[in-house]
Amino acid sequence: MQHVSRAVLLLLLVPLLLVPGPALADEWPRPPSDGELVRVVDVIDGDTIRVERADGTIERVRYIGIDTPEIGHEPGETSEPWGREATDANRRWVEDEQVLLERDVSERDRYDRLLRYVWIETKGGWLMVNGELVSLGLADVRAYEPDTRHHAWLSELEQDARVAGTGMHGGEPEDERSFLDDILEFIFGT
Repeated sequence: MQHVSRAVLLLLLVPLLLVPGPALADEWPRPPSDGELVRVVDVIDGDTIRVERADGTIERVRYIGIDTPEIGHEPGETSEPWGREATDANRRWVEDEQVLLERDVSERDRYDRLLRYVWIETKGGWLMVNGELVSLGLADVRAYEPDTRHHAWLSELEQDARVAGTGMHGGEPEDERSFLDDILEFIFGT
């Protein structure tokens, strides 16, 4: 199999990442009109953040429908493969940003975290971070009843990422990391 240059891949993938939501899905979800705007104060890992609500309270938020590899939070703890990459991508999208939270059915999980889909507004429109992480192969899709509003869409994104060999469905993290950084830098200019 011939290797395609990063520049060519970047040119092919960037248009897909600039449209509202991941481009490979048949039906893109739309951000809710009744969502809650909050400010992200900390990125804990690839699928968990801490936000400040309008009333000043700080809440932990767990992304619905996905699971990213774990990272070590304490000195000496190891991270799972792709855990750092998922956390870094999440950080680039949401750290110190205002995001829109979408509730499904459940309010909280057993760890007292808010359960939400997380949306960011970009020049190209609204993006659901949960779906973007799946599209880049940085998260697995998980159905946790009853919170499955976007499960079929997320599953389609995961299948597309698997077929394309994207992220953890393809090469080693070290090989993909700088390419992922190139894509995120191109999109966000950071």
